[in-house]
Amino acid sequence: MKALVYHDPGRRSWEEVPKPELRDPTDAIIRVDAVTICGTDLRILKGDVPEVEPGRILGHEAVGTVEQVGAAVSGLKPGDRVLASCISACGRCLYCRTGVYGQCQGGGGWILGHTVDGVQAEYARIPFADTSTHVLPDGVANDAAVMLADILPTSYEVGVLNGQVKPGDTVVIVGAGPIGLAAIQTAQFYSPSHIVAVDVAASRLDAAKQFGADITVNAADDVAAAVAELTAGAGADTAIEAVGVPESFELCTRLVRPGGRVANVGVHGKPATLHLEELWIRNVTITTGLVDTVTTPRLLRMLAAGRLDAERFITHRFGLSEMDEAYDVFAHPADSGALKVVLFS
Repeated sequence: MKALVYHDPGRRSWEEVPKPELRDPTDAIIRVDAVTICGTDLRILKGDVPEVEPGRILGHEAVGTVEQVGAAVSGLKPGDRVLASCISACGRCLYCRTGVYGQCQGGGGWILGHTVDGVQAEYARIPFADTSTHVLPDGVANDAAVMLADILPTSYEVGVLNGQVKPGDTVVIVGAGPIGLAAIQTAQFYSPSHIVAVDVAASRLDAAKQFGADITVNAADDVAAAVAELTAGAGADTAIEAVGVPESFELCTRLVRPGGRVANVGVHGKPATLHLEELWIRNVTITTGLVDTVTTPRLLRMLAAGRLDAERFITHRFGLSEMDEAYDVFAHPADSGALKVVLFS
């Protein structure tokens, strides 16, 4: 079969590799029907995730059809159409038993495309299949469902829920890429009074308006002054960092009001300065997190009911064999206008 293989920072290839086999009785093998590329995959290719070893098949977001199941898998059967979650959960450890699947101590957590081979391939092995997949209801399209593998639950859980967005709040989202747009979309579940999107790209600020931001500010402008004017000098109730660079995190800490919350979602490859000399007196709460995907069933119900528009994230569609072209398009959004790309078998 063919798969997208990471070799070293800056080196990837769509190449022939062995088809995966069942290793553990809790495994399933899926034929990949739809897969997407994540900003974290680009971070890996930049060398920001050194745990990823050369030879690793990348990818952690897919929809597929079950081909084989291990002897211990009871909730799936061949032919089932499933969402493969970006987080694998053993279902037995301390963290899994409290719904904190991202911190699984039983061999799960973020492993696909990270510490085990991922899903940017024609076939994939899914560990802990019963607790790491979701059978898709009829009528839910593959391309919409694959948006629930990572970006929507990530933005919802690590951004909106950690940020404790409430009715009437002013929410500032720094970064209007796919994660930021998903935070804009899911923040609206809680009826904030204002959603402010901040980015350097005019095209992404336009997308933020389409996704529900009522105010957009170019990051090159005086963002703090704009937020202060909007909030009578108080600052944002919640600032969500959706980029993963020091400047955006530090901007969030300047935008939030005393007693407010900074929810960091972005994947950082460099240290950011924490200005405790300013923050210590302001009662600011800072949260970080890896998604647990505990909200995926809720989002899937909303998708099936027509209450969540996930397809709107997709700007480009490719065949699976066009993986290299899809990576190039996704990696250069300023030129391509890409938000999310989806590849189909």
